[in-house]
Amino acid sequence: MIFLRYEDWRSYLRYYPVTSLLLAANIVMFIVEMVYGGSNDNYTLLRLGAVTNVPTLDTEWWRLFAAMFLHAGFRHLFSNCFAILVFAPPLERLMGHFKYILLYLLSGVIGNIISLAVYQRSADYHIAVGASGAVYGIYGAFLFIALFQRHLMDENSRKTLYSLLMIGVVYSLAVPQINWIAHFGGLLAGFLVYAILSRFVKKR
Repeated sequence: MIFLRYEDWRSYLRYYPVTSLLLAANIVMFIVEMVYGGSNDNYTLLRLGAVTNVPTLDTEWWRLFAAMFLHAGFRHLFSNCFAILVFAPPLERLMGHFKYILLYLLSGVIGNIISLAVYQRSADYHIAVGASGAVYGIYGAFLFIALFQRHLMDENSRKTLYSLLMIGVVYSLAVPQINWIAHFGGLLAGFLVYAILSRFVKKR
């Protein structure tokens, strides 16, 4: 079962340095949010880099990257950090540090691009933050592995992944204020980016 974590913290930091840095970046930025006005304050989130369809801000492309490290409330931060902490490490070991971070960042950015493209057409005010697009990109990579590289994933891990995806789809569609477009965009991006990178990935 690849999604069970047996490492102590020292081993975790040594084996998964990129994942550890991502967790630290999300936590540090959440502290910055609290200092600047609160994680549920839209003005603070916009000032720090939230994705938005506000006409004067929606061409600031740096937001597509910055928004991945911002979260609206502690529960939002906790759910994404838990997913990164538990589910991301096997992918870092499999892909190597550079290709792994490339997939993570591309998934998050592409998810935000798709989200912005959809909500730009809406007359309603829209603001989006969170690592969810990148997290779903990790799920998308594992989905590719489960379907086309089955020798890299045991049966229990495949069942866990499928269950996780089904719960994620229902949750994304059922809960208000969830940016399901970024979720699905990140999932698709992770699937495709891994498919491309897998030609160059040295299996570990």
